[in-house]
Amino acid sequence: MENQKINCTVNSCKYNNCNDQECLLKQITVKPIQNCNTKKPDESMCSSYENHNKNF
Repeated sequence: MENQKINCTVNSCKYNNCNDQECLLKQITVKPIQNCNTKKPDESMCSSYENHNKNF
């Protein structure tokens, strides 16, 4: 798994390299969204997300 990449297009995340659309973290944590059973990608979220600006 050394060559695994995490692609990301969330520009507001401090771990996103926007130029390459890649996450700079070696691993992320993905968690389910409670009470969401759509059988689509919106059932999960990246819980490793941090905003560039913590003063929001």
